[in-house]
Amino acid sequence: MKLTPSGSQTVGPYFRIGLQHLCDSDAQRAADVDTVTVHGTVIDANGVPVSDAMLEIWHADRDGRYDAGLPDASGRPACFTRAATDDEGSFRFTIVRPGAVPGESGIRQAPHIAVLVFARGLLRHLITRMYFPDEAANSSDPVLQSIPEKRRRTLIAERDSHRPGTLEWNVVLQGDDETVFFAW
Repeated sequence: MKLTPSGSQTVGPYFRIGLQHLCDSDAQRAADVDTVTVHGTVIDANGVPVSDAMLEIWHADRDGRYDAGLPDASGRPACFTRAATDDEGSFRFTIVRPGAVPGESGIRQAPHIAVLVFARGLLRHLITRMYFPDEAANSSDPVLQSIPEKRRRTLIAERDSHRPGTLEWNVVLQGDDETVFFAW
């Protein structure tokens, strides 16, 4: 029997089939008054929106704790959600605004969310963070401060001037404005 090599495989879009039911819907968290909605676009190296990406979002609760307890009404752990991009590469999710989390050496990390990005063309998912604008603790966050100053802006969301309580944050996979991704 002669074996024929097959082509290399990349992540997705097959992962959306089994994960779509875990994606966020604004209605699931709208009752909480301390929520924040984040929207944006996943963009590839050519500036083209990625229509089949999936973001996993991990965040602390408002007290800076990662809740490992019971799932919320949607069946998800309270500190976790997913957001899929639509045909225009746009995503949207609503979470409880996280508090500062304890870091190494007793230094508290600024409130942030950890984001894993899955998309076509990726052999492994990417890991990044999103920080909140006008957050005083950003200036002392050890992770954010370890990034060259001119690149930090890729991790800090912007306020949506048209929608109170809403932030805009885009994920750029490659190029001049590439989002900072962390090695793992």
